[in-house]
Amino acid sequence: MINPAPPGPIGGQYRPLSEADCQAVLDMALRLLAELGMGEVPDRLADLLISKGARSQGDRILLPEALVRDCIALTSRKVTLHGRDAARSVTIGGDAVHYGTGGAAVQVLDLETGQYRPSTLRDLHDFTRLQDKLENIAWFTRCCIATDVADNFELEVNTANALLRNTTKPVAMSFTMGDYVAPIVEMFDIAGGGKGSYAARPFVTAHVSPIISPLRYGEDAVEVAFACVAHGVPIACLIAAQAGATGPAPLANFLAHSLAETLAGLVMIQCMGPGHPMIFGNWPFVIDLRTGAFVGGGAETALMNAASAQLSNWLGLPSGVAASMTDAKVPDAQFGMEKGVTALAAGLAGGNMIYESAGMMAALMGASFEAFVLDNDMIGHLYRVLRGIEMEALDFGAIRDAVLGEGHFLGGPDTMAAMERDYYYPALADREAPRTWEEAGALDARDRAKAKAREILMQHDPRYLRAAQEAEIARRFNILQ
Repeated sequence: MINPAPPGPIGGQYRPLSEADCQAVLDMALRLLAELGMGEVPDRLADLLISKGARSQGDRILLPEALVRDCIALTSRKVTLHGRDAARSVTIGGDAVHYGTGGAAVQVLDLETGQYRPSTLRDLHDFTRLQDKLENIAWFTRCCIATDVADNFELEVNTANALLRNTTKPVAMSFTMGDYVAPIVEMFDIAGGGKGSYAARPFVTAHVSPIISPLRYGEDAVEVAFACVAHGVPIACLIAAQAGATGPAPLANFLAHSLAETLAGLVMIQCMGPGHPMIFGNWPFVIDLRTGAFVGGGAETALMNAASAQLSNWLGLPSGVAASMTDAKVPDAQFGMEKGVTALAAGLAGGNMIYESAGMMAALMGASFEAFVLDNDMIGHLYRVLRGIEMEALDFGAIRDAVLGEGHFLGGPDTMAAMERDYYYPALADREAPRTWEEAGALDARDRAKAKAREILMQHDPRYLRAAQEAEIARRFNILQ
């Protein structure tokens, strides 16, 4: 069948900011970096930044506008996220929109009990192979933390192994310490076919969050970035201040502050390795100012991440934003409303990588198998909206022939041609009459999603690593089952 809504349609139709607004936000961000600069800069990074044109002022490092603009110019405008299956690779940049995953949930909504419990390594394996069969999820970032693995290095080794074993899509993970990067890249080389194979075609991206808001660098994450640049690991530089807490509450101020921090991350990476592939992950997050609780699904979250996508694309940078971070605890009406609003706004604004778009629940604290399946259908709808309407299909003659002939369009050649080419058919949505729905068991969307998730998990166990690769990885690393 023809896929009427593949990943990568063009966004940018929704522009919450005018051209003058974009310029004003950028000017404020550049002023923040030039006059306030960054605090708590590790010595190694401070020396590097100063050698590139930054200035020391007391305990802060000031980033002049010229340095920031030079680093923006050095940044690649497009980044290829390689899949180990080349057909699953995606190119990030321009206005093309791709929805994928993210998150570091520490709980899972159990598929059988419907209750939350701590997430495990087994869950990570299961989530990875589940999404491998969900065609609308363009890439996979580990969505949960294996809380049953206590040692940080073993956690990251086994996280990497789960990604490599269960999918050939582009994948992403994080590193706690810079020293962990080199040995895990050796695992990537084993999966890629030999020494140097990963660097030649990197299929794993590192999520690095080098900024501690407001306007400070984080030492451990900086060392991770140094190691990733040294080993050719693409970096998604993700900055996630929270309005009213670690960032300003007024939205205009917050937008400038968040942009400044993400630019500080960009400057850091481009000074480490000019042209190093990176995703400009400006994620302006929101809290409920009445309680201090994180807000994953509010209108302000939709607005701010859409504005962030617009700003990043205006600067010509491969953009990453966040959506679908519902505060709902189960797939219910709140779940659907919050995910749909935030994900559509981010796509219409042209976010190149829209993270958190599948599976995440409870303000990123939980992940859900049935949510993955439901969100896959939602993303298909979003791609179809973004694809738009092809006006070259306007045809007076086809309408005339139906009106003057059969008197309807059922079964006509244009209808048959458009049936699969132009229309998206969700796998789970119920479109039957009420009586037919009742006779089939009166299942709701969550029921159907649970059944689909169980079916995939029972049938799909791909094991994309060859036996010899698994044996070599097990010989060199402590692989837990």
